[in-house]
Amino acid sequence: MKTIYTEKALKSFSKYVIQQSKTRLTKKDQNYTSELYNSLKYDFVKADDGFIIDFMMQDYGEYQDRGVKGVNSNYIENKNSPFSYKPSSKLRGLEYHTGIFSKWAKFRGLQPRDKKGRFGSYKTMGYILADSIKKKGIKATMFFTKSFEMGFEKLPQELQEAFLLDVEYAIVLAQKK
Repeated sequence: MKTIYTEKALKSFSKYVIQQSKTRLTKKDQNYTSELYNSLKYDFVKADDGFIIDFMMQDYGEYQDRGVKGVNSNYIENKNSPFSYKPSSKLRGLEYHTGIFSKWAKFRGLQPRDKKGRFGSYKTMGYILADSIKKKGIKATMFFTKSFEMGFEKLPQELQEAFLLDVEYAIVLAQKK
């Protein structure tokens, strides 16, 4: 049986998840360089026994979506996050993040000041930010998770309707033969 309507419904779901994720990033002011925004994509594959939908984004997108637990404290939104800063953590070290946050600080124009009001370096600000995030964690934004869940809630009814249309289409084709 051809599954053109089911396929169409699943592709519509995938597009919805990506569009909503991008909207959430923008509305929550999380779209600093558009790198994560532009990396949000899906791959749809029709297999012999069904369909495969693969959602893709920059690696750090998952940390931003689900949050990271800090060493000293944690945000309530992160209670179910699998990610945390610990000595055995798979997250890269503070030195690596210092460079990333230095670039981010420069992009946002953030520089520390000393007691005399003189500006410090972006590298120093990167270290301050990385150290703070290591201690406090990264607050989960759920930009992708909420989008996926909203789309998934609508999906069962759409799939039922699409499947019925596919069955009707198969009957019509069989009658024409």
